[in-house]
This record gives sequence, C-alpha cells and structure tokens, in this order.
Amino acid sequence: MTPRETFHIEILGPDEPGEDPVRQRLSVRVGSLEAAMERALGLFARARAPQRGGGPAEAVRVIDGAGTEVFRRSRFDEPA
Repeated sequence: MTPRETFHIEILGPDEPGEDPVRQRLSVRVGSLEAAMERALGLFARARAPQRGGGPAEAVRVIDGAGTEVFRRSRFDEPA
C-alpha cells in the first residue's frame, strides 16, 4: 500500500483590501506532491473558465499537511 499525504489546494482571487483572497479550498489525499500539483492545475484551469461565476481566479497554491506552501502558480506564470 502506498503512503498517502494530505494536501490543501486553494484557488485565490485578486488581492483586495479587507477581503479573503481564497475563493475555494479543497483537501486531497494523494501519494505524491506531483499528484497534488496535477489536481491543483486542473482545478485552476476550471476556475479560470469564462462561465465561472464570481471574480476571476488569479492563482492556485498547494499547502502540505504541516501548513507549508509547496507549490504556487499564478495566471501570470502561464505560457502565452
């Protein structure tokens, strides 16, 4: 059996004063950081789709079980 770890994925909106930038949170149990990153990028792509309600998604980040940010991608990091 493969050991699994819990990662927390957060979809972030624009940084506006007095507002929480986190638009969506999801916890996943996967076997590796790479699997969590893959899941995060899929969620980020859907969050940026034109039909999605609310403000635009600006970034996604993955936080490990200890609370350390281990991956981050913003819309500015995407290839043109």
